[in-house]
Amino acid sequence: MPTGVALRDPRRQLFDAAGRVLLRDGASELTSRAVTTEAGVAKGVLHRYFADFDAFLTELVLERIEQVKAQGAALRDVAGTGTVTDNLTSALTTGFDPVMVAVVVLVIARDELRTRLRAAGTARLPLVGEFTAAVADYLTAERDLGRIAPDADITTLAPTVIGAAHLQFTEHGDDPAKAVAVRKVVTTVLAGAVR
Repeated sequence: MPTGVALRDPRRQLFDAAGRVLLRDGASELTSRAVTTEAGVAKGVLHRYFADFDAFLTELVLERIEQVKAQGAALRDVAGTGTVTDNLTSALTTGFDPVMVAVVVLVIARDELRTRLRAAGTARLPLVGEFTAAVADYLTAERDLGRIAPDADITTLAPTVIGAAHLQFTEHGDDPAKAVAVRKVVTTVLAGAVR
């Protein structure tokens, strides 16, 4: 990009470019050069807004965590409406979009990134932990409303739903069959808990 051309939202442009690189090439190919090339900007642009590449990646993941928290709040707000299975299936298929799945792989692959994220106060496994907490909050709200059995073990159900659903997304990718597979996971995991 020529010097002196104003960027409308450089952080957003770089984050979006990182998502495209992750989807196309995978976590091992995500470099500052790949991101800036994909974004169509000079390499120095990334370093103008972030101290280093790991700082960029940290902010990328923290932004995704904020999205997960917003989705979690929206999920909790639908407690008592629709069915528990429908609500969870919808939240999981929306929340585990292809970029989210790719970012989870990135977090797992990069030790320095996990270290920085934990220092920023994230869950032990960033993104997955926050998503698990959102599901646990929702299931607790449904239990309080009597739609989940009072003795349901939320601390076991939430990570089980998240883990099993995440596997569906890694296996099905962007395949429409993933919604059917996720519904089956939710139905099976919550079979003994949903009233």
